[in-house]
Amino acid sequence: FLSQPSLARVVGLSNRPHLENSLAMSTATASYTPVPWKDGETTVLPLGAGYGIVLGFGVFFSLFTTLLVYLDSKYAGTTMTSEQFNTAGRSVKTGLTASVIVSQWTWAATLLQSSNVAWAYGISGPFWYAAGATVQVLLFGILAIEIKMKAPTAHTFLELVNARWGTRAHIVFMIYGFITNMIVSAMLLLGGAAVINALTGMQTELASFLIPWGVVMYTFAGGLKATFLACYMNTAVIMGVLVYFVFLVYASSPLLGDSGVVYDKLAEMVSYPSPTDAEKALGYHCGPVSGNRGGSFLTMLSSDGLMFGIINLIGNFGTVFMDQSYWQSAIAAKPSSSHKGYMLGGLVWFSIPFTLATSLGLAANALGVKLTPSEAGQGLVPPAAAIALIGVPGAVLVVVMLFMAIVSTGSAECIAVSSIVVYDIYFTYINPKATGQQILFYSRVVIAFFGVVMGSLACILYAFGISLGWVYLFMGIVIGSGVIPVALCLGWRKTNGTAATFSVVTGSILALITWLVTCSSLNNGNISVNTLGQNEPMLAGNVVALLSSGVITVVWSLIFPENYDFESMKRIPTVEQIDEYVHDEDETPEKLMEAKAWITSWGWVVSIIIMILWPVACIPWGVFPKAIFALWTSIAMVWGLLAATVIIILPVAESWGDIMAVVNGMAGIPQEAKYKPQSVIARFA
Repeated sequence: FLSQPSLARVVGLSNRPHLENSLAMSTATASYTPVPWKDGETTVLPLGAGYGIVLGFGVFFSLFTTLLVYLDSKYAGTTMTSEQFNTAGRSVKTGLTASVIVSQWTWAATLLQSSNVAWAYGISGPFWYAAGATVQVLLFGILAIEIKMKAPTAHTFLELVNARWGTRAHIVFMIYGFITNMIVSAMLLLGGAAVINALTGMQTELASFLIPWGVVMYTFAGGLKATFLACYMNTAVIMGVLVYFVFLVYASSPLLGDSGVVYDKLAEMVSYPSPTDAEKALGYHCGPVSGNRGGSFLTMLSSDGLMFGIINLIGNFGTVFMDQSYWQSAIAAKPSSSHKGYMLGGLVWFSIPFTLATSLGLAANALGVKLTPSEAGQGLVPPAAAIALIGVPGAVLVVVMLFMAIVSTGSAECIAVSSIVVYDIYFTYINPKATGQQILFYSRVVIAFFGVVMGSLACILYAFGISLGWVYLFMGIVIGSGVIPVALCLGWRKTNGTAATFSVVTGSILALITWLVTCSSLNNGNISVNTLGQNEPMLAGNVVALLSSGVITVVWSLIFPENYDFESMKRIPTVEQIDEYVHDEDETPEKLMEAKAWITSWGWVVSIIIMILWPVACIPWGVFPKAIFALWTSIAMVWGLLAATVIIILPVAESWGDIMAVVNGMAGIPQEAKYKPQSVIARFA
């Protein structure tokens, strides 16, 4: 199952004879000339543009969030306490919750790696990237309701572990939490620095160090609540650029501009002979796709695409369930809004990798853009395709969109790490009587320190030749074993704490052993960065990480069950009193149980549709005919447009009264005596 040729034979996708015959007849060099997207050593954008983007965005967001904090304090009466800094008052509504989820889940990899797998596998790549990373958000909505019901005063998911299982489990899971934050941060910087270097010539190591400081500056200023509003703006920009690119590729570009043209060009590219290694190094990318039905880009029947989908699914369970930033969003949301926010956020987020990669990723192949496998692995497919389509403006749009993603996710990771340090280390073990001002001070110190750590880690990985794509496939091997134990900590009263702690460590060890052994057996004992990055060993390690810990935890807990009542979670202390909050009619225990039932049923239904029914429905088509490909691209366009419309308009519509209250205050218009304006930042949605 783990061998690509054997998997290809199982699903009837092998085309090796076709490849050999094509190579015998001619060469890729004689068939077409790759379209260059950069001129040798000359960069697309000047070096000054790189510094302007890296530093300018940070300064802008710092000033922007500082202004928001000032307006919030002056006209809405909000005080920047430690609770406000780290939880946004626990009162964020549906629209902004969804917007923040979209923003935090839109990594550099979302924009770059999704187009890389489209470039490599065809239409299956964008689908499996989007589907494999959407279901986690949908299902996490269940835990978002659970934490509101069972631990209403929690700041981190590690506090839940400590309240239930004690110090030993707390420390073990804390290590995994930090590892998750570092992996996500490293991927942000590896992708972002590679693109900045390719387009502007800025040194990759320097870009890796400077990018975090733009993030640190504005996170330091505003904390979680101002970060949420900045996330809304970032999401709006990303969605706007996404809609522009998909309509450019399939509706308006003179080079493509129609799904039929893209279809014909993709079919033409696979009719050419496959390039030799020397030709690949020159940027040739053509010929039948190994492991795809008919060797076509236009099929969902792809062995490598399927393997990537499984790896993607498992790895991203780890980076959602083990990442404090997602728990932080659940904690910040209103109890009646969290489940709807996660459902809406997941469905909107699906459109970003699916729509963007279906446009730019396939456009790179259709146009025959000059890209080597190494460049694609670094995340350079989107800028290359954008430049080939519209020149320098394409580079600018991709960089702006990319930096918006880095800023959003980077700020979320900074806040997540600071929350873990101040609440799970400082407040728990060092100073249990800490004041709110002390918590606030150390939160900001940790944010600044983590900026240095982020840059250093990215530089270390770059020095070892490890790319964004490699880390993306690897992450589940390290952190996937924590997914089921963490979920069961909040969701199953019988979960045994010793079993959960043992299984998370054992699962990682078994996954690493499986990864190394599989790599060695498939490559005659040759273990290197390149061979370890192959799909087969990555798949084996990811599967073992997730399933082994789950089996150990469940079986052990059935034999030696706990009978936990969740009462200790309800007694998790806060440093300061939470600001007065007016509960609405949807926040009674009965309504919250209804919300849990709703997100549980719909979360699973939508997940099954996306992960199982949709791909199974594509099997009869084999290689898509032109009409089906036109339908496929139409779905991508419509989904992207609707998602952009909803996520941009809904937060504003939900909070129009709060926005106008602040605007009136700035204009000197007195408020009605009966109206008490809420925090426009914390309650923007």
